Amino acid sequence: MRDVVDEEEGVVMVIREYDPKADRDGTEAVDRECEVGPAGGMSLHADLLGDPVARIRHSPAYLMLVLYVAETSGPGGRIVGLIRGTVKSLATGKSLPGAPAFANVGYILGLRVAPSHRRMGIALQLVRRLEQWFELMGAEYAYMATDKSNEASLRLFTGRCGYSKFRTPSLLVHPVHSHRLRAPRRAAIVRLGADDAERLYRRRFAQVEFFPADIGAVLDNQLSHGTFLAVVDDGYEWRGMEHFLASPPASWAVASAWDCGGVFRLEVRGASRLRRGAAAASRALDRVAKWLRVPSVPDFFRPFAGWFVYGLGGDGDDAALAAEALFVSIVNMARGKAAAVAVEVAALDPLRRRIPHWRRLSCTEDLWCMKRLGGDGHADGWDWARSAPGNSIFVDPREV
Repeated sequence: MRDVVDEEEGVVMVIREYDPKADRDGTEAVDRECEVGPAGGMSLHADLLGDPVARIRHSPAYLMLVLYVAETSGPGGRIVGLIRGTVKSLATGKSLPGAPAFANVGYILGLRVAPSHRRMGIALQLVRRLEQWFELMGAEYAYMATDKSNEASLRLFTGRCGYSKFRTPSLLVHPVHSHRLRAPRRAAIVRLGADDAERLYRRRFAQVEFFPADIGAVLDNQLSHGTFLAVVDDGYEWRGMEHFLASPPASWAVASAWDCGGVFRLEVRGASRLRRGAAAASRALDRVAKWLRVPSVPDFFRPFAGWFVYGLGGDGDDAALAAEALFVSIVNMARGKAAAVAVEVAALDPLRRRIPHWRRLSCTEDLWCMKRLGGDGHADGWDWARSAPGNSIFVDPREV
């Protein structure tokens, strides 16, 4: 079924579902035309590997995702817009007794409109069509993430689509050098098996906002490179997960690593020759003199892979130190495999203060927007989209 979007000089825009056989080249072309965001006056571009639905293929169930395209009709018609989305069950971080612990939520990602066809109502109609699909799939809420400086996106979602500004987490990024970063010596790190990791996450994090009901599927995914536990307690002896849950150490933190390079590559474009040359020189010096610990700049000017740290959380007075040890260890583990490692943490998360990162690469205030789809909220008046933020969020790596 096709819907008329708008008419401009006799050209009709239509929206339809993505056809993997006929639309791959057209959707990839739109992706290449659209910038992901600014990077120090330059542009950051993302290229999906393989099928354009790859970025959400790792969602809970393949049938619970969709991609719509907007195209010009008639002879010579071409794809000029696309939107991706998925539906799954997430923890609400409920703030009232009796409020639902989990809700079905639609996530909007990958909204793109070719520069030549903007301001024609295409983005609005793509969002509306995706929201219709969300409701058909039983979603109670819809949310999206954007940079707070993306005025066009904010006008669309908060001004025309009824979304509210919901959460403002920080995306912290650290480059991967040739030399190893130094981790705090007081923290001992244990690698957890997938079953133990799932037990820990479900026991201690099931009430954290956006915790996925299918955490086991995330941990078992081929892109997940392990879960790690850092303990800060001189007298603590690791005796397995059962003992840990029954008698936890004084301070600890847990986190998992995800290889985003298995789905897409990033590339910084528009850098001057001087910037490229200085970055190359820093890498060369780092390779031949690792003991100098040069803060070298990876080759971000060609397609590169990134890793993402997810499920970061902990407890105790020194939990932030344990979190630092985990993040540093994962950065070191990524050497030779990725150019950068990122983590997203809530605005109020006490662990964020010790996460090492480069400000120039990071986004200190990301913006998530949410709205309820139909109805007036919970019977007791509770509405997740209007709730106060907690100290933590669980960022699903399948949606990074």
